[in-house]
Amino acid sequence: MTGNKEPSKLDKVVEEANRRRAQRELSYRERALKMYPWICGKCEREFNQRNLQELTVHHKDHDHDNNPDDGSNWELLCIYCHDNEHSRILDSRVGIEKVDKSKATHNPFAALGDLIKKK
Repeated sequence: MTGNKEPSKLDKVVEEANRRRAQRELSYRERALKMYPWICGKCEREFNQRNLQELTVHHKDHDHDNNPDDGSNWELLCIYCHDNEHSRILDSRVGIEKVDKSKATHNPFAALGDLIKKK
């Protein structure tokens, strides 16, 4: 029996989802790089063509499908600050690190209390 086998329906769906995600990322990343200076929004490290692959787009509301034309949901972060930003949020959820939530970039549930009170 040979190792050649047809990709399953699930494999095809996953491949298509990955392809679409890569296209979306390329689209908003290219737009963000044209819109903003090539500087990390946290550590202020400057980037050029040689190291630009280390500059990433962070979604302030953590929704990668929220890509307004004005770029208001994006900030450019170096790979280290981007990783740190997500790690801080994850750590605060499990109680590993106490994070001052007033300094977090976004709180998607900020108005939740008001919405609950209205019901």
